[in-house]
Amino acid sequence: MKKNFPRSLQTIVIALLAIGVVALALGGYLTSLSNLVNQTIVGAQTWVSTRYLAVIDFLTVPRDVASLRQRNAELEAEVARLQTQVIELQQQVTETQILSALVDFARASPENTYKAATVIGRDPSPFLRYVILNIGSNDGIHRGMPVVTEQGLVGRVDAVTADAARVQLITDPASAVNVSLQNSKTEAMLVGSITGNLSLDMISQDVTVQPGDVVLTSGLGGGYPPNLLVGQVVSVRKLDYELFQQAAVQPIVNYDQIQFVLIITNFKPVDIAPLIPTAAP
Repeated sequence: MKKNFPRSLQTIVIALLAIGVVALALGGYLTSLSNLVNQTIVGAQTWVSTRYLAVIDFLTVPRDVASLRQRNAELEAEVARLQTQVIELQQQVTETQILSALVDFARASPENTYKAATVIGRDPSPFLRYVILNIGSNDGIHRGMPVVTEQGLVGRVDAVTADAARVQLITDPASAVNVSLQNSKTEAMLVGSITGNLSLDMISQDVTVQPGDVVLTSGLGGGYPPNLLVGQVVSVRKLDYELFQQAAVQPIVNYDQIQFVLIITNFKPVDIAPLIPTAAP
């Protein structure tokens, strides 16, 4: 009995304390203490969670950065590949349009036969105006054949090998083409220059030449067939004390951007130089 009494007393005391705590809780007296305990527990949990996430980030970020860098490099490579494809497609569209225009030009002039060629080189000298084509004597190309685009006259074949041909542009300083002015119905000589500019010489003083006059090959001299478009007059120089007037010509062809040309293969140039009289010594 002596031993059981203290234990019963302890049980009663604990029960009374529990009842008292419950009573205090129900009466709202432990709210502040409960909030303090909850805040402390939540703060501790937040601190532990923050440190845990920091450790996880520290361990995983290097791996993520390496993965992102690799993915970024892959995306950049893909973008570069797509840009290359776009450029190639644009170039193919441009080439198709040019070739289509050349075909239309050839169909519009059925009296001539043509062979298409690609420009594969240009003369590096700043004082000469030549281009190299990818076809030659093996393709039936001969010296003197006129070369055109769908826009107009380019020049004529100056030299030929088995698989290539050199074309002298009409802008070359040594080039001279007999032409006619469509509006004024007169002939003149079209000459190139070191600068690549075109000018008309040997225009009679009594002929009226105006800017905008169309310049065509005349067929005289045997070097070119007639009625090939060359360009337009942009300015006229006329002095009373000179025998002839001169004019500057804007070519219709952009010679710096030629990619494809047509060679008139059925035209045979005629060398009339031996028939031109020379002054007696």
